[in-house]
Amino acid sequence: MVAETDGPVDRPVVPPPLHPAVVRITHWINAFALICMILSGWRIYNAAPFFDFTFPNGWTLGGWLGGALAWHFAIMWLLVANGLVYLVYGLSTGHFRFHFLPVTVGAVWSDLRAALSFRLVHSPGLYNAVQRLLYLGVIALGVFIVLSGIAIWKPVQFQWLTALFGGYEGARRVHFLCMSGFVAFLVVHIALVIIVPRTLVSMITGKDHLSLPKLGKRKARP
Repeated sequence: MVAETDGPVDRPVVPPPLHPAVVRITHWINAFALICMILSGWRIYNAAPFFDFTFPNGWTLGGWLGGALAWHFAIMWLLVANGLVYLVYGLSTGHFRFHFLPVTVGAVWSDLRAALSFRLVHSPGLYNAVQRLLYLGVIALGVFIVLSGIAIWKPVQFQWLTALFGGYEGARRVHFLCMSGFVAFLVVHIALVIIVPRTLVSMITGKDHLSLPKLGKRKARP
């Protein structure tokens, strides 16, 4: 017979995940899809460049224009579907409101100065004002890159949308600028991961393994 006790017993209280499963899954799907879209988009751009440069073929995806278009259109649906899942989750659960708001000019300026002087304190699972502004900016870029992409893809069927971007060539330039914004975000994002590698682990496992669980008082079950 096992002895029973009514006294309190110290047991580790498992903290909630820093990043819920939905956030982690959509994050990695988005990373894969975004890289494929960028590399295939560079190959499409090379076929009809509107600036005085092209991207090295070794940096592109698809091999030729037809292959790049096939990659671009196939991954497009994955990126849009994944983005919609993330948007619905973020709006319905309050994820956006908790993690990305509020954002004020004063807070952004203060955190930016602290970051540039390497005095910004990083709290796992919490975004500083600069990160909040960047993530909100990326969401806005996502909206514009989808709309401009539709205007390029179906300029006749969506004439009104194409006209809002200043015509077909205008939509191409907006699409290219949004892509450039995503590339800049990826560079900053990867640099921050290199500086604080524990953020990569938490985005894979959902936990901050450097934080020890706290002890709480719980009654033992018979």
